[in-house]
Amino acid sequence: MDGSHDGFRDNYFDVDYCDSEPTDVGSSRQTLPVFRNAERTSNDNGASDTQPAEGNPPVDPLLQVTGAGSDEPVNVPTIEASDSTFSDGSDLHEGKYFNTKKDLKRKLSDIAMKGNFEFRTRKSNRSLWVIDCIDPNCSWRLRASKIVPESTKFVIRKYVGVHSCSLLNRNANHRQATYVVIGEQVAPQYVGVENGPGPKGVQTFARTELGAQISYYKAWRGRKHAHTLIRGSPEQSFHVLPSYFHMLEKLNLGTVTRIEVDGESRFKHLFLAFGVAIRGFRYMRKVVGIDGTFLKGQYRGVLLVATAQDGNGQCYPLAWGIVDSENEDAWSWFLTQLKEIIGDTDELALISDRAPSIKKAISTVFEKAHHGACAWHVAQNIKNKFKCADIMGSYWSAVNAYRCKDFTGYMIEISNRYPRVAEYLENEVGFEKWSRCHYPGLRYNITTTNMVESLNNMLVNARDFPYVALLDVIQEKMSKWWNDRRIVAMAITTPLTPSRESELRPRFAQSNGRHTSQLNPITYHVKGGELKGVVDIFNKTCMCKEFDIDKLPCVHAVAAAHHAQVSVYNLVSPYYTKEYYLLAYGETIYPVGSQSQWDVPNEVVTRIVLPREVKEKKRGRPKTSRFPSVGEFRKRKNRCGKCGTYGHYKKKCNSQTGSTEGNPPTNVPG
Repeated sequence: MDGSHDGFRDNYFDVDYCDSEPTDVGSSRQTLPVFRNAERTSNDNGASDTQPAEGNPPVDPLLQVTGAGSDEPVNVPTIEASDSTFSDGSDLHEGKYFNTKKDLKRKLSDIAMKGNFEFRTRKSNRSLWVIDCIDPNCSWRLRASKIVPESTKFVIRKYVGVHSCSLLNRNANHRQATYVVIGEQVAPQYVGVENGPGPKGVQTFARTELGAQISYYKAWRGRKHAHTLIRGSPEQSFHVLPSYFHMLEKLNLGTVTRIEVDGESRFKHLFLAFGVAIRGFRYMRKVVGIDGTFLKGQYRGVLLVATAQDGNGQCYPLAWGIVDSENEDAWSWFLTQLKEIIGDTDELALISDRAPSIKKAISTVFEKAHHGACAWHVAQNIKNKFKCADIMGSYWSAVNAYRCKDFTGYMIEISNRYPRVAEYLENEVGFEKWSRCHYPGLRYNITTTNMVESLNNMLVNARDFPYVALLDVIQEKMSKWWNDRRIVAMAITTPLTPSRESELRPRFAQSNGRHTSQLNPITYHVKGGELKGVVDIFNKTCMCKEFDIDKLPCVHAVAAAHHAQVSVYNLVSPYYTKEYYLLAYGETIYPVGSQSQWDVPNEVVTRIVLPREVKEKKRGRPKTSRFPSVGEFRKRKNRCGKCGTYGHYKKKCNSQTGSTEGNPPTNVPG
């Protein structure tokens, strides 16, 4: 074919055509153009060009015809199916409509990836799109334009779906397999799930479903684009945050939300507490765990959470916050908002780790509440500072001791072996912070912040979401918990919650062998077993202190109740009852629905919340794992030197296809 071919292809797309006739191509019928009254001229270089006669369409040199200049229709040669020509296998045809140009481009990209061919754009603007095969000698081409200028719909005007290019031009890693196209195709797999396929899963999807070989980096970008399509962009999340909070308050009575911005309207902090949880807190023990965990999204930040524990031993989230970092100012702001919804009383206990910023903020904001340290974090500090993991048994016995006499015995054991540890626990930490028996308030059987850590682990896959998407996950989780636990509460047939009932039943059996004598109308002396007890069934106390602290009858109290012919359930704290459990989850947390359904006042919509300024992005893969806490060790996975897989050593490898000893594994790179 001569060198003037490309010029004719441009003319082919830029003009209208007189008519067309169908022709069979293999098993499919393709419509090829019919040209009339074409004349051939020479250009300045002497090359032969096909130019249209005045008022007539041009001739495409790819479709050479005879009888030029004749008024009669000419015969267009039929492209026979052969090894060098094939259909693209699509359902496209002239006259097919698409709602937008973007829909048409997405369709063509899908066809190109599955057919392992590439196309190039010859002309593109708001009303026209012209493409052809990347091989200049191929006959495949398409021309589409708007139906009318004011419409967004595109229609295929001309289409030749037959390829005549060489197989050398078939390419699985082609230009149409962009991360945008990959993201749009894989996006449905992220709807309704927190995690979805990772980059390698996206690579597999592109290879099996789209016939495209893509790199890991392109798969990572495609996954990120899919997340944006489903959950919105981080920047959009800041813009929509005021409207989102307005809808939460509107649909959930009593919900408290706060957004703090700086002088330039840039985001600083947010606070969220559902009205249902605020009202339900009156049926909880007044022990609140607080902690924070870092976020992994583009704008980072720290997620703060305050949670109680219900009568069945389950987490009861009270409030959520997002701040820039865990510093004293951020914690003071969050705790100030928390104080407004739960109050500040002597009955309230706040449990956290020993971070200085939290300690200072609690002492500043809460004047009456008591602050306790997480016993697990104290244990980690001991192991890290003093390298004495062998005394952890004595330490935990001291933590859980109900009587000061028992506590003193365990501390003597620790002091005899590690005097510096005993000094650290007494002077630097303080017995009243971590010991159950010395705690000035009432923390029941809650000695750690495990209830908070459980919430952080629950959100491990959602911590890289935009803020609104993250809050949506929190709302969905809480809605499900409230519904599921309400169903459980309604099905309970005993006076207590299931966990407390199972804890109390063994004490009935243990109390049968105890000898009980009455000292006065409300006091009983219980003998038998390792420890004697004097029980006051009116004030709900016992010499063993277990009844006093946990507010659940100990073995002595059960024996005394049986002797006094009093129901043991009358001695149980109401926080453990079915009634309180049902009241705590009696209401519903409602979602905000689709953004298109929101009814938000204009002053809320127009409120400006800009993204916070972030440090310049570091080179390399973004960090998504946190640094281990003090004393926290991560188990290292063993890699087999024979088969190259993880989880076992070479001596325990059962693989039959490994390298011989002294040679590198055959399936390990390098």
